Amino acid sequence: MTVATSSPILNEPALSGVLQAANQVVVGKPQALRLALCCLLARGHLLIEDVPGVGKTTLAHTLAQVLGLEYQRIQFTSDLLPADILGVSVYDRSDGGFHFHPGPVFTQLLLADEINRATPKAQSALLEAMEEQQITADGHTHELPRPFFVVATQNPVSQIGTYPLPESQLDRFLMRISLGYPDAQAERALLAGEDRRDLLQHLDPQLDASRLMALQHSIDQVHCAPALLDYVQALLQFTRDSGLWLQGLSPRAGLGLVRAARAWALIDERHQVIPEDVQAVLPAVAGHRLSSHEGSTTEASVQKLIEAVAIP
Repeated sequence: MTVATSSPILNEPALSGVLQAANQVVVGKPQALRLALCCLLARGHLLIEDVPGVGKTTLAHTLAQVLGLEYQRIQFTSDLLPADILGVSVYDRSDGGFHFHPGPVFTQLLLADEINRATPKAQSALLEAMEEQQITADGHTHELPRPFFVVATQNPVSQIGTYPLPESQLDRFLMRISLGYPDAQAERALLAGEDRRDLLQHLDPQLDASRLMALQHSIDQVHCAPALLDYVQALLQFTRDSGLWLQGLSPRAGLGLVRAARAWALIDERHQVIPEDVQAVLPAVAGHRLSSHEGSTTEASVQKLIEAVAIP
């Protein structure tokens, strides 16, 4: 592979500082934190699926704090309405007109907490925001702040009171990750240490919004050799032709996979993508997009894909 010309922005020590600071709050989950940062660098949205109480909300709040982003949280419930997310037009008697009052979606990092506890109608209110970074209300289009990320959490669909996310909504998320229970050492640190909310209050931002956006644009400078793109195409084609899954990965999934692999290389301060970068992000990018005939959508099933497709 040919190495691309280096750029000063790729030599970014702040990314290691972001992860180091975040690991002080979200202990024992370095891989999940790295994937989450990778997702945001790739201009994607993140879905965290796990049982309650393992730190999903804390991870989202930590990311907002260390990246220096405005943060809003919406608790999704069965009675949530789209207007509760987007905003509402209110009549003003003084001038006899309606004025739009922005909802909590007007922020830089939005936590959609327990998104699958809301009805599909409420869930769909985020579709335009996630895809176009704008919302339409009463026939008027309103731009959202930049950058704009959605970090959504969801409980396992087997739990009472959940609504499965439709495929169109799932596809808006670049990655899906899970945290799992902490190991014994990490759990002991949690039990013996400060409350995570107190630690968050003293966590200093390692970046700001403008620097983060510059880093997002810099991932386009990370080189992808033709052989690497051949490997990505082979992965996509295998999902479509093998018959192991109900549907193969879409071109949008392929574009997201390349962006995520570039972001993974950027975190390592490398100027080109290698096949191991693709493999590192593939389970998080493809796991929620591939459904087997048995209904399994676990990231473990993506291991079959990695094993089946040879690196060129």
